Amino acid sequence: MKKKHLWILIVGLYVLFIYSNSMKVADTSSKDSGRVLYLIHDMLNKFEINAYWLTEHFIRKMGHFSEYSLLGLLLYFCMKSQGFQEEKRWLFHSAAGFLIPFMDETIQLFVEGRSGQISDVWLDCAGVTFGTLIMVGVFILCRRMEILNVEKLSNRTGI
Repeated sequence: MKKKHLWILIVGLYVLFIYSNSMKVADTSSKDSGRVLYLIHDMLNKFEINAYWLTEHFIRKMGHFSEYSLLGLLLYFCMKSQGFQEEKRWLFHSAAGFLIPFMDETIQLFVEGRSGQISDVWLDCAGVTFGTLIMVGVFILCRRMEILNVEKLSNRTGI
């Protein structure tokens, strides 16, 4: 399988995972968030850190942001592997970074006890942007390190 097809498959499966979370009825989704909240409270208590401020609402919003930050990372690799010109790559990346959260919130309009929220679309888009910026930063850092290593090598060999 070609690398570009593999990345499309990975992103596609991840989007299905995101959408499957949105298709859970409110009670199930709330129980999932409650379990995560309990685990985090338990972990913080072991370090004697008071987590009274940590609520299920906060966990849900961080879940949105984290899910979509990972999507931003995956989209970066996927678009980079497609061989598009840079402008086209960023256009597709941006479109996917908005349309996927938009569809996610639209799905929730049809699920019992759930509601699609425009504020969640923006939070999800912020997550995609954050994940993308992390990858851009890593890419720039790697390129600079590569350039520095080439310069060091050329200085040693007298080229």
